[in-house]
Amino acid sequence: MSDMITADLVDLDLSADTKEAAARALAQRMVTLGRVTDLEGFLADVAAREAQMPTGLDGGIGIPHCRSEHVTEPTLAFGRSAAGIDFGAPDGPADLIFLIAAPAGADDAHLTILSSLARQLMNAEFTDALRSAEDAAGAAALIRGDAPAADAGDTSADSVAASGAASADAATGSPAPAPGGASAPAPGATDTAERPFRIVAVTSCPTGIAHTYMAAESLENAGREAGVELVVETQGSAGFTRLDPAVIAAADGVIFAHDVPVRDKDRFAGKPTVDVGVKAGINRPAELIGDVRGKAARGEVTGAPGTGSTPVERAGDAGDNYGTKLRKWLMTGVSYMVPFVAAGGLLIALGFAIGGYQINAAKSVSEHFDWGQLDSWGALLFQIGAVAFGFLIPVLAGYIAYGMADRPGLVPGFVGGMISVNINAGFLGGLVAGLLAGAVVLGIQRIKIPPVMRGIMPVVVIPLISSIVVGFLMFIVIGKPIAEAQKAMTDWLNGLSGTNAILLGVLLGLMMCFDLGGPVNKVAYAFATAGIAVQDPSDSAMKVMAAVMAAGMVPPLGMALATTVRKKLFTPTERENGKAAWVLGASFISEGAIPFAAADPLRVIPASMAGGAVTGALTMAFGSTLRAPHGGIWVTFLIGKPFLYLLAIAIGTAITAGLVIVLKGLRKTAPDGAATGSDESAAAPAAQPKQPVAA
Repeated sequence: MSDMITADLVDLDLSADTKEAAARALAQRMVTLGRVTDLEGFLADVAAREAQMPTGLDGGIGIPHCRSEHVTEPTLAFGRSAAGIDFGAPDGPADLIFLIAAPAGADDAHLTILSSLARQLMNAEFTDALRSAEDAAGAAALIRGDAPAADAGDTSADSVAASGAASADAATGSPAPAPGGASAPAPGATDTAERPFRIVAVTSCPTGIAHTYMAAESLENAGREAGVELVVETQGSAGFTRLDPAVIAAADGVIFAHDVPVRDKDRFAGKPTVDVGVKAGINRPAELIGDVRGKAARGEVTGAPGTGSTPVERAGDAGDNYGTKLRKWLMTGVSYMVPFVAAGGLLIALGFAIGGYQINAAKSVSEHFDWGQLDSWGALLFQIGAVAFGFLIPVLAGYIAYGMADRPGLVPGFVGGMISVNINAGFLGGLVAGLLAGAVVLGIQRIKIPPVMRGIMPVVVIPLISSIVVGFLMFIVIGKPIAEAQKAMTDWLNGLSGTNAILLGVLLGLMMCFDLGGPVNKVAYAFATAGIAVQDPSDSAMKVMAAVMAAGMVPPLGMALATTVRKKLFTPTERENGKAAWVLGASFISEGAIPFAAADPLRVIPASMAGGAVTGALTMAFGSTLRAPHGGIWVTFLIGKPFLYLLAIAIGTAITAGLVIVLKGLRKTAPDGAATGSDESAAAPAAQPKQPVAA
């Protein structure tokens, strides 16, 4: 097995001044050695991973990493910067930069070695030795663990192996060594009056290579310093071994430090729980230990079924501001609502297509259905779709509350959402009802409850009290004002014409193309679908839906056209993505443009927004309408003025493609058309990419 790092992969005088340039310089060394087959494709995967969360760590460390199909074998490159490079760490620039490249199907053995290295980065002696290394060969030896312990700060091969063993021990439930090096008592041992506080923890990150194991090492070290028995389950790319149930049962508290969902989370139910992002586990482990001990002392059993942290896993830190949390709660509701929108809306549209627009007045198919009549089948599809549409606002409200307060939020959320439907408070009422339900449940959970009552709280007491409170507020206090506001908004939409309608089309087009499936895109989409989520939507609401879908199709179609017209401006990987983008764009999947935006957001996103804005404006000006909330060109037969509608999409697509070609053509290009210089691979896209290869 060849070494993951050699002297050729070390740059002790890294001159890059940005994280993109640093990644390019180190990745170029991998390309030279044949470890990376496509430089631009690999850098796009690195940028996509970086967009999820900055990879800078306290202590002057930057650790960009990803899994990529362009990597032939697990590889590590190291650079040392005298000036420092900003990787987003709270304490400032990084002078030690590690670029980790893992194949898309990396084997467990290699990933275990990489995880051991990640743990070593928490060792101050190891990083000090790297800062004082005098030559590339010596630095590579330090990282491999080949250097003598005296020189490497105890980073010998034995030390690396020990780190891997520690990881294995943690995974199987062996407690961290007690302070002073003595073994801590086994969880099943007889308790004494001075029994140490016991904590179990889970760490995980999107790639499962670096931050997962760094957080584990940091928590274990802090546990030893605090005199706490702390056992970590690392849920990394190499798989994970579940903690012994006896270890979990004996624990006094739980710490989740994660950026992807914790697997089998219910195992930890019923205990004081601290739930944060993985970087919090690296940067402030002592604080997390103090937090969980404080919760245990106060009897806050936040990990109990129905009373714990929301299962809508949070990307980010516990320090998220209120605005960030609010956006996540709302997007939770919208994400659960969208499948009902798509299924119900398409069924209604198909019902109209088969039975005509009078099908909404047909008798119930449960009373009258003729197998041989096409109208009966149209009525069946319409009525199934109408039932699905009837769930939109209750589902929106219920899952906003769920995102805030876990399962106890579902009952008052659904109740509040249904009340919103009954009093005609509509989409706005659903939003308010969901937020109210979540807030009421969270308020009830803060009340200190006797242990004997805790078992019935999530299934009886909380749903009962919260439903009464939410129902009272929606029926008596705020429901009517919201219903009036909803009616005013509907009347405003119905009254739009001429310039006002065109300006609305421009705004919706910009929103749809700003983050390519992200929160802003979803807000515009939810606004449009809410307008048609009624049995008889207005003409204006259907125009809004048409503008939103048309604009959302433009970014991937524009990228597909650009890669066809000017192939040399794009990498081989981007040209392949362009072929798929034709189908994705035609199907109204805006995310088809994300690989392009991840690699070059400063050109792709403005060009997409320009094309989307023009398409939205033209669609509104042409007066095209759409009853289906999804489907792209495949529901053209359901579109009012379909030829003008397709013309608007074609014009927007041409504008986006043309702008991308012009903007990319302004930069210097290499002979093969791949970009060169420091500006070719911009940092993170405006959207949150759905991580094509970077996990």
